[in-house]
Amino acid sequence: MKWRRYPKYKDSGIGWLGEVPEHWHVDRLKWTVRSCRNGIWGDEPNGDDDLLCIRVADFDRQRFSVSFDRMTLRSVTPAERRNRLLSKGDLLLEKSGGGDLQPVGAVVSYDHSEPAVCSNFVAKMDIADDCDSRYQTYLHAHLYAGRVNTRSIKQTTGIQNLDADAYLSEPVCYPGNEEQHAIASFLDRETARIDALIEKKQSQIELLQEKRAALISHAVTKGLDPNVKMKDSGIEWLGEVPEHWDMMRIKFVLRAIIDTEHKTAPFYPDGEYFVIRTSNVRDGRIVMKDANYTNQDGYTEWTRRAIPTEGDIVFTREAPAGEACVLPRGLKVCLGQRTVLLRVRRDALVPEFAVYSIYCGIADAFIKTLSFGSTVNHFNMADIGSIPLLIPPLQEQIEIVKIVHRETNRVDSLIEKVMDSINKLSEYRTALISAAVTGKIDVCEEAA
Repeated sequence: MKWRRYPKYKDSGIGWLGEVPEHWHVDRLKWTVRSCRNGIWGDEPNGDDDLLCIRVADFDRQRFSVSFDRMTLRSVTPAERRNRLLSKGDLLLEKSGGGDLQPVGAVVSYDHSEPAVCSNFVAKMDIADDCDSRYQTYLHAHLYAGRVNTRSIKQTTGIQNLDADAYLSEPVCYPGNEEQHAIASFLDRETARIDALIEKKQSQIELLQEKRAALISHAVTKGLDPNVKMKDSGIEWLGEVPEHWDMMRIKFVLRAIIDTEHKTAPFYPDGEYFVIRTSNVRDGRIVMKDANYTNQDGYTEWTRRAIPTEGDIVFTREAPAGEACVLPRGLKVCLGQRTVLLRVRRDALVPEFAVYSIYCGIADAFIKTLSFGSTVNHFNMADIGSIPLLIPPLQEQIEIVKIVHRETNRVDSLIEKVMDSINKLSEYRTALISAAVTGKIDVCEEAA
C-alpha cells in the first residue's frame, strides 16, 4: 500500500494482531461500549404502539449500516422500549442466524434519526464516551472479516448463536478519540470511492447481461438472416418471425418427459455420482458449487426411470421453476427432487437451442406468465409439455447455436473480467479497513 507507517510500534501481546502503534491502547472490546442489550420483537402492529424494528435482514453488510429499503413495524409498549430505543451512532450486533459462508456476528451502525428498536436476534450496543462510533464500526468489520467472531459462536442446532460476552472479551487495540475520528473520516471517504467504482462496474455487468439476453432472444425468435422472409407470429409483443419456422409445444419435439423421484438421493462424502439439485441449475449452466454426490446404490435407485445422458435437458419445476441446462459428455448424474429430465428428438431439436429458447422468446414469456403471482412457483408435467417453442430447420438450429455460443462466450469473458475487478476492489477495501484500524498504516495526515 502507498500509505506510510507510524514512527514507533510496540508488541500488542495479541498473537493475530502483532505490533501496534506505541501510543495505542490494548484492551477488551467491552470497554468500547457502555452496554449491550438484546432487542425485542414485540407484537403485531396495532396502530398505537407501532415502531420500526430493525432485523438482521436490514443489515447493509457492504456499508456496515442499516438499510431502510423494507422496514418492519412492530407493536412495542412504552415499558418494552425502555433502554431499547436506538440512537444515531448505536451499533447493532447480530446475535443469531448466519451460516458457514456468512457466520453470525456482523455489526452495523444505526445512522438514522427515526425512533426504532432492534429485533430479538440483534443486540444494541451503546458506544463509550471516549470512542468514535464510525471507527468502532470499522473495527468490528475488521474483526468480522478476520473471523475473530467465530470463536464466540455457539451452535447446538442448525442456527448459530453468538455469545456476546465472549465476543466482547476479545482483545483489540485503538487510539484516542480524536485519532479514531480521523481514521473513520479517512475510511468513510476511501470506501465511498471504492464503492462508487464497484457500483459502476456492476452497472457494466448489468449492461453486458442485457446485451447477452438480447443477442440470444433475437437469434431464437428472428434467426441470423436479416433478409429472410417473415410472417406475423400472431403474438403482439413478438411481431414477425421467419416464415419457414414452426411454432409448437415442446412435447412434440421430445422423446420423453421424465419426472424424478419426489425426494433426493442420499449424499455420501465419497460418492462418485453427482446429484443435480435445483440449486445446481442456473442461467442455462450446471453450477458445481456446493455439489453433492451419492454412491452406486443411490445412483442405481434414482436412475430407474431413466439414466441421464449427454444432450438430455435438466429442467427445474420448483424452487425456482424454469431453470434449464444441457448435460455434457462424461458426467454421471442422477436428478434430485423438483427436477425433470427432457429427452429431445435429435432429428427435430438441438438441445442447446431448446435451452436458449427457454430463457428467451415465447418459452420464457410462457414460463413467466405461468409463475406470475405464484408463491410456490411450481410446474406440473402438463405445464412443462406445453412450453411453446419456435422451431427452425435442424441445420439452422445448429448454426444458431454455434453463433450464439461464440458471441455469448465473448460477453461472458468480459463479464468475468469485470467481476474479477470487483473482487479485487472488494479485497482492497477489506485490507484497507483492516490496516487502518490495526495501526498498520498511518492515515491521519491523509484524513486531514
